[in-house]
Amino acid sequence: MAKSKSKKSSGAAIFSMPAPSSFSDRVDTWFTEFAHHTSRFAGSPWIFVFAVLVIAVWAISGPIFNYSDTWQLVINTGTTIITFLMVFLIQNTQNRDALAVQVKLSELIIKMHGARNDFAQIEDLTDKELELLHDVIRERAGCEPIEPAKLAKKVRKKGRG
Repeated sequence: MAKSKSKKSSGAAIFSMPAPSSFSDRVDTWFTEFAHHTSRFAGSPWIFVFAVLVIAVWAISGPIFNYSDTWQLVINTGTTIITFLMVFLIQNTQNRDALAVQVKLSELIIKMHGARNDFAQIEDLTDKELELLHDVIRERAGCEPIEPAKLAKKVRKKGRG
């Protein structure tokens, strides 16, 4: 059975994405696609194997170059540049994924009967406001704060039983 390119949804689309019109929109679209593909590529097992092989070749070549400053500089510069660039790609991926989860959770909250719709926007609160809200909700649920030592004992106890 051939896969269809169109996806059927149970509800009508809420919005349609406009085509990127400004230079900024085009750059944003390009970077999003680039970051997505690069993060998938960089996270593959083959890239890890490749990185280990590069380090092994570099380490084995140490005696050939008498462990010179240039030999050390090659790996230091290479890893620094890669790390610097990957920080931005990883942050972009995390931001996009976190926002996607927030949108999905907001949709679920809005669709649930009895749920508080104002919770659909709590990601906009400050850290302190979120902590206070967490305490209020925990109290309403009748839950006490979790103490790591007590939790570890409960987990160990259940594991034995």
